[in-house]
Amino acid sequence: MQNDISIIECPRDAMQGIHEFIPTEQKIKYINRLLDVGFHTIDVGSFVSPKAIPQMRDTADVLKGIEWKMSKSKLLTIVANERGAHDAVTFEQVNYLGYPFSISEEFQKRNTNKSIAESLKLVETLKTITDQHNKQLVVYISMGFGNPYGEDWSPEMVGQWSRRLIDLGVDIISLSDTVGVAKTNDIEKAFSHLINTFPNVKFGAHLHTPYNDWHEKVDAAYRGGCRRFDGAIKGYGGCPMAVDDLVGNMPTEKLITFAEEHGLQHGLNSLALESAYNEALNIFG
Repeated sequence: MQNDISIIECPRDAMQGIHEFIPTEQKIKYINRLLDVGFHTIDVGSFVSPKAIPQMRDTADVLKGIEWKMSKSKLLTIVANERGAHDAVTFEQVNYLGYPFSISEEFQKRNTNKSIAESLKLVETLKTITDQHNKQLVVYISMGFGNPYGEDWSPEMVGQWSRRLIDLGVDIISLSDTVGVAKTNDIEKAFSHLINTFPNVKFGAHLHTPYNDWHEKVDAAYRGGCRRFDGAIKGYGGCPMAVDDLVGNMPTEKLITFAEEHGLQHGLNSLALESAYNEALNIFG
């Protein structure tokens, strides 16, 4: 049966801001538990500078160690430059390369040390690389619902930059509420406008939110037509490159609650999810 919504689990986003290094074997064990659950996609790591994100320096070893062949889940890794992309595509188990494209000059500089213009050029290069290696490119529009740096931001900007990305051949775009500032009205309007304007593009929601402030944001995205949601168990994580205080990820268990309350199919194994949930508690405390 086809799922009514797709849930993408993001252990990479949950782990990346933790200063104490999580042992590689523990990461492998956790991701193996996640692979049993049946998520649409698992964001397992990133091929970025170990100086920028030390926690992800073992992504290649994690990919080599996980038991991925029997899982229906697809795997995604984040890249921030051409070198990272060339590293990522060497792994058969990686289906998606994710790239954070910011519509904030300040955040694009913080996150990838590039200007927006340089970042757009890189997207074009990444699309070529992924096409050549039978992978798919997922572009995250960072600061998709607001800007904490005092720069210009508007829903129209989100639409304009989405069109630029789509013109480059990008057909999976995730709108990211990087610092948890999204207003429900903006969420619904953004998805409704983009999904109706670009019906052949898959739009997803990567929402950061305080743990108790999740429902109205998910509901707004759903009303706008979004059916692809990123989450992390217990809402752990956040972007360490954005602001000093991390705003957690959308809690996966809340996405499941929303789906079940609305009679939506999510395709996840509840017993395997319980095992993964317990392993998350071991890692994140």
